[in-house]
Amino acid sequence: MDLGPHIDRFVRRFAEVEAALSQPNVFDNPQKAQELSKEYARLKGLVADGQSYQKALADLAENRRMLATEAADPELAQMAKEEIARLEADQKRLARAVQAGVLPPDPADSRNTIIEIRAGAGGQESALFAADLYRMYTRYAENRGWKCEDMDSSPSDLGGYKEVIFEVTGTDVYKRLKYESGVHRVQRVPATEAQGRIHTSTCTVAVLPEAEEVDVEIKPDELDITVCRASGPGGQGVNTTDSAVQIIHKPTGLIVRCADQRSQQKNKARALTVLRSRLLERRVAEENAKYAAQRKAQVGTGERNERIRTYNFPQNRVTDHRIELTLYNLPAVLEGAVDPIIEPLMANDLEERLATLQS
Repeated sequence: MDLGPHIDRFVRRFAEVEAALSQPNVFDNPQKAQELSKEYARLKGLVADGQSYQKALADLAENRRMLATEAADPELAQMAKEEIARLEADQKRLARAVQAGVLPPDPADSRNTIIEIRAGAGGQESALFAADLYRMYTRYAENRGWKCEDMDSSPSDLGGYKEVIFEVTGTDVYKRLKYESGVHRVQRVPATEAQGRIHTSTCTVAVLPEAEEVDVEIKPDELDITVCRASGPGGQGVNTTDSAVQIIHKPTGLIVRCADQRSQQKNKARALTVLRSRLLERRVAEENAKYAAQRKAQVGTGERNERIRTYNFPQNRVTDHRIELTLYNLPAVLEGAVDPIIEPLMANDLEERLATLQS
């Protein structure tokens, strides 16, 4: 792909947005101003990457000429080879950043995200693995400077979770975490296994971009809202008042429960947030289903009930089955070092989208 015309387009549009933001009345429309500010920040990075990419190309050409003309001087030739290796790596990285900018941005990428982890097959071992995944994502969020806030949970008897729902807020949260939706499989020897046999358990992870009120309209008469007393740990402020809220969306049958806040109103607001996000996800899935016939030749359906990743404790192995990526650093991954998996998934997604754009 010739990136020159795209970089020129980024530069022109950046100048237009910069001029628009400098107008005195730009903030008369706060929503428009916010959109322009986001586009400005995105284009500023793209212009910088584009200019760095073009400089890397020029420097590469110069060093290759130097290598060809100074081949008789071993010292200069070695310096040129080292510089070429560095510049080639920079060129590849910067080209990927510019190519990503060619694609239209997903509006959901910058949104806060709701993560729902549910124990699947495997009983108590599955619930314990759900707690491991919860810790993995919260540690990952901490490493990236994001904030996590619990929304609802259903603890199991041995310290795991039958279900845990929490919100992650920060920059580009959904952009990075959206690849985590699916079935996660663990293979390990449970603490209660006397024979040392390896058990296989699963958990499902749903990653939902937080929906705004303008995305999904929910009519009050479509809701059946009940309140009750929260159960489980949480202290007297939670467990002695009718603060837990359950909402049933009558048209779809979706049920959402939120009990982690002391205030009934806060729980209601959070439950509505989860409901909107689930309804938005359902609507997007229905739209995508219209194009399913075009993807029959591909393996799998892309639904969340497919296994996407295996965590094998005896082999210290993590395998992502979508891109056949295997890492042998399981403890680090479970402590939040998920970027070595997420970044190849992002790169693979970029390549597929670019191939679609060019076809």
